[in-house]
Amino acid sequence: MTRRKLTREVVIKAIVDSVKSLYYVQALYEGGATAFNRVDEWSDIDLYIVVDDEKVNETFDAVETALKSLAPIKHKYSMPKLPWPNVSQAFYRLEQTSEYLIIDLAVIKLGSPEKFLEPQIHGKAVFYINKFDRVKVPILDKEELEKNLKQKLEQVRDKFAIFNINVQKEINRGNYLEALILYNSITLGSVVDALRIKYTPFHHDFKTRYVEYELPKQITGELQRLYFVKDVKDLMRKYREGTRWFDEIIKESF
Repeated sequence: MTRRKLTREVVIKAIVDSVKSLYYVQALYEGGATAFNRVDEWSDIDLYIVVDDEKVNETFDAVETALKSLAPIKHKYSMPKLPWPNVSQAFYRLEQTSEYLIIDLAVIKLGSPEKFLEPQIHGKAVFYINKFDRVKVPILDKEELEKNLKQKLEQVRDKFAIFNINVQKEINRGNYLEALILYNSITLGSVVDALRIKYTPFHHDFKTRYVEYELPKQITGELQRLYFVKDVKDLMRKYREGTRWFDEIIKESF
């Protein structure tokens, strides 16, 4: 007999029930697609658990015990290093879930200044636990954001001015695979960064994540056209087009 697949609701409830009575768990909330009201059949589960600083490992153990009570853990991947020193992250896939229903779990120390809760950036998180209302949704510092945007745009401009020519250099050498990789990372990566700053400043560092939802359709259509390269001649042509587009965005921004 084929077992029914576990739903996201069942998985979330099991995790919440397993940690809500633990004295060191202060809050548990869901972000990602749920926070942006975009859950579909392909969405994963983005969970954040805020805990007493010394109880990170115990929290992962408790969650894994809860997951194993539902189904065997088929795969686990722990992030080796994150930009935030007080945040630990692991990904899980259970045997009896959709292959898309990955559990993305971040365990955050209570003392961490970063809790991924600014609604303009991370959407409206859904809280399942928030003991004594200890975890607050912060107010975004718009002045700091403006300063960071200006600094980042200058960095993107200067990086492009130095490194974009490397695409043409590798084309000249006949190193077409390297040229293609550089085209994607430098030429189009810089275009995306500049477009993000212009159109979606709250997500200026999100790269291509959510671009289909957040950038104008005409813009995403042009990005798709430039990203899909069919041969070397097409690469050379689109490299020039991408370079011109970046220059136009920069001129409009300064």
